[in-house]
Amino acid sequence: MRRFMLIAIALVAALGITASTASTATNETGVTDKTITIGGTFPLTGPASGYATIPAAMKAYFSYVNARRGPDGKRGVFGRQIVWKYLDDGYSPVQAGQLTKQLVEQDKVFSIVGSLGTEVNLAIRPYLNQLKVPQMLVSTGATTWGADWKQYPWTTGWQPAYQLEGRLYGETIAHSSPNAKIGVLYQNDDYGKDYVAGLKNGLGAKTSNIVDEEPFEVTATSVAAQIAKLKGSGANVFMIFATPAKTIQAYATATALKWLPDSVYTNSVSATDTFLTVAKTSYGAGALTSRTYTFQYAKDPANPKWSDDPAMKLYNQVMAKYYPKGRATDALNYYGVAAAQAFTQLLYAAGKNPTRQSLVNAYRNWTEANAFLLPGLKQRTSTRKPVVSQFPIRCEQLVKFSDAGTFQPVARARCSVSGT
Repeated sequence: MRRFMLIAIALVAALGITASTASTATNETGVTDKTITIGGTFPLTGPASGYATIPAAMKAYFSYVNARRGPDGKRGVFGRQIVWKYLDDGYSPVQAGQLTKQLVEQDKVFSIVGSLGTEVNLAIRPYLNQLKVPQMLVSTGATTWGADWKQYPWTTGWQPAYQLEGRLYGETIAHSSPNAKIGVLYQNDDYGKDYVAGLKNGLGAKTSNIVDEEPFEVTATSVAAQIAKLKGSGANVFMIFATPAKTIQAYATATALKWLPDSVYTNSVSATDTFLTVAKTSYGAGALTSRTYTFQYAKDPANPKWSDDPAMKLYNQVMAKYYPKGRATDALNYYGVAAAQAFTQLLYAAGKNPTRQSLVNAYRNWTEANAFLLPGLKQRTSTRKPVVSQFPIRCEQLVKFSDAGTFQPVARARCSVSGT
């Protein structure tokens, strides 16, 4: 009998251990009891390498999450450390496709997160949706991410739609400069065309005020010919829909050609103090940068007005400890931290034993503040009426670049119920 009792006690103990393990274990790819592995591809080199700092800033925030104790009292998310793998795609859709396949099939990631570039994400979207691998919070504002969610249910965006931003530019110009002659420089792909479509939508009856549209290929070495044509068109409002390198070139070339439009509107993905300061100090484009407007949806780390803000203090602490080589005033680093925070929020919402499906479900009906965004802005998505929208951030604020080298608000944030 004694022997039987000992065996029974041992069996109960074993079952107890097994039950405890089962309560936290998961069979989901990329998830163990101790880790959750995610990955993405970014242009660490190539024509859009100005964005290379973003995944490093994301890593800094994930390192912070792994070290601190979260709301559940555990380090990481529900006790799991976030393993973040990012690879250099050179802004090439073909290379991004190969590397994404490597992350999914060899590295066995739970989710692709934040991969950058419209053409890049369009290229990998069919593959990821076929395998039902989440393509989360893509670093591009192409309208398709929110508009085509039913066709591609495993793909999600985060930043405001380019068409929304473009429409807000158009509405602003139509209201403040109804007689403007508008010249447009844009990247000749879905990214640039999205902005142009939004601009025309916002201009409405004033679309005829566009006197010239000049496309350029992302692989082009110069935009000088396009800038010369825009100057020759008589445009007095200059729209720049380009990634950082070409944006800086546009300022430099216009300055060299002594073209000084009354105002410049530069898309938010390139209008940071970092890039405009380079144009100003290295190419003498101060007269142009001081006439530059853009839209923002996040707090600006280069603006001292946020110095005492709790979220900005946390951001600076994260950068100082986990990414000291990164420039804390760079809005791209701030974007990386804010996006990583958003993904961390979704991981919590996905549950203690997350699945790829529960992660996407958390996104599809999401209402949550992100302290790194402008005050009052929330990440909101819904699959239910009265407002069905898969554009999480739907508000932006018009700002102007000052001689002091910071962006200053010139109007209140403007919002779209639908997101476009």
